[in-house]
Amino acid sequence: MNKVTVSRKAHFNAAHRLHNPKWNAEKNDTVFGKCNNAEFHGHNYDLIVSVTGEIDKRTGYVIDMKWLKDLIAAKIEDRFDHKNLNTQTEEFKDLNPTAENIAVVIYNLLKPELKEDLELKITLYETARNFVEYAG
Repeated sequence: MNKVTVSRKAHFNAAHRLHNPKWNAEKNDTVFGKCNNAEFHGHNYDLIVSVTGEIDKRTGYVIDMKWLKDLIAAKIEDRFDHKNLNTQTEEFKDLNPTAENIAVVIYNLLKPELKEDLELKITLYETARNFVEYAG
């Protein structure tokens, strides 16, 4: 059977601070630099959600893209857009909101909503040049 990957691009803006509360200020500054700004800083995140699976013979779809669009809006964009990830989201109360951790959180929010036979990959662009990928 043919396996195909389909992708949906989304976007959200969010602020964060990279900081380890177990470290002193000097170590946080050394490791995280300006990303440790106590007043936070923001990113315009670009998100690509890729789903791989077999083409349904009845519909011709791997997944209904409208359904995927609505899922991303409800589970990710509504939750994180124009938020301070450190202070306004439960997911990052005790988790450093690095791009790596954000990608894993997004994966964990979306994966349970998909049929078990579908594979999921998250690509998260923090900047035009810096991005991470996570596939479980």
